Amino acid sequence: MKLGLVENKMVAIPLNRGAGVTMSLVKADGICIVPQNIEGYEAGTEVSIELMRQLGDIKNTLVSIGSHDIVMDIIGDMLKHATLSSTHVGSMGGIMAMMKGETHIAPVHLLDEETGIYNKAFIKKYLKDKELVLIEGIKRVQGLYVKKDNPKQISSLEDLTGNVTFVNRQKGAGTRLLLDYKLKINDINPNDITGYTREMTTHMTVASAIKSGTADVGMGIKSVANVMDLDFIPIGEESYDFIVSKSVYESDLYKKFEKVIQSKEFSDRLNAMGGYRIESIGQRISLEE
Repeated sequence: MKLGLVENKMVAIPLNRGAGVTMSLVKADGICIVPQNIEGYEAGTEVSIELMRQLGDIKNTLVSIGSHDIVMDIIGDMLKHATLSSTHVGSMGGIMAMMKGETHIAPVHLLDEETGIYNKAFIKKYLKDKELVLIEGIKRVQGLYVKKDNPKQISSLEDLTGNVTFVNRQKGAGTRLLLDYKLKINDINPNDITGYTREMTTHMTVASAIKSGTADVGMGIKSVANVMDLDFIPIGEESYDFIVSKSVYESDLYKKFEKVIQSKEFSDRLNAMGGYRIESIGQRISLEE
């Protein structure tokens, strides 16, 4: 488990299991032992954790729950004298975690269909009673992943209804919301897309499905297509921002995060990957009309 102190309570977040279990143990702050006679614990359950790190180090952890992007891994790698615990559950998952007081930061990219503006409407709808700030992050390009040389000759969303197999993001992910919005305005029925109901939880797992050949096309960010050596059909640019609780925003822990995202090294690393644009990263976005 990864641990973090959020609103004076210790929050425990499961790490990935499966083939990467050894690396998960390396990254873990502690272990939760599940008795043999139960299948697991529901979210919100109080559990006992066997610590693998000092409590002081754990308290110096910045908890991030929300949308997935490689930039969160880069930030975690660059942070000095602090740790970033980043869990990818989609933008709406981040909103819910912030609502429950379970995270310091929620990376989000949620498009309001009525205004075309990212993130503000969802904060006003779900987090209006919370003291928080919206911090400008990055602009990133969303589009379709296809294999090198595009063997299925996919060029637009309309081609998803042809003889191709799609792989989707999970419900609540900002990418899924954007896709559904684009399908709606282009009058494309999701039921006509083979694989629409097959869901992955990160851009990297979607790209891996294309790379391995278990799907022909999926939607995600350009930087991951570059990393995975896939061809990419751009759909549009979006805003990937950070919701931060006000108390954390004023803390030394957040200042370390802010220093990283506003550094030249961070900008250089994003530019080297491609698919990102930085304008006023780290600046507060007004939540007023």
